[in-house]
Amino acid sequence: MRWTARAGWHFTLAFLGEVDDTLLPGIKEHLGRAAARHEPFPLRVDSGGHFGQRALWAGASGGLDPMRRLAERTDTAARRAGVTMEEHRAYRAHLTLARSRTGETDLRPYVEALAGFEGAGWTAGELALVRGNLPVAGVRGGAPRYETVAAWALGH
Repeated sequence: MRWTARAGWHFTLAFLGEVDDTLLPGIKEHLGRAAARHEPFPLRVDSGGHFGQRALWAGASGGLDPMRRLAERTDTAARRAGVTMEEHRAYRAHLTLARSRTGETDLRPYVEALAGFEGAGWTAGELALVRGNLPVAGVRGGAPRYETVAAWALGH
């Protein structure tokens, strides 16, 4: 398993994929508007799950309805800015904890261990545009690095 460093923990609201830099000003403008229209909401890390045998994740609880609405607004903002988005899928709030190096790891014991977990609550009050920098090919142990491009307070 390759565990995600704490610095890389985040809840993805919408995955924009590879974006041409010329679209960034529009993306920032539309995301700023979306953040201004959305109030902060309560959140906590809660339980866990897995995607196939590849990724272990922790879930969320608290303000899931507001979080889903913010995810929808984020998707809409990216589309309005000209980003070609993948087909729309139902939003599932999750924080990736680890990825299997082989895709053959039995993740059920980890999910069972997370079943009763309930983290401390906080107020989600910011929307951030984050760039993922992939690891260098061929470098063992490399992990994605995340860089905040812009951030906006919710409700302002």
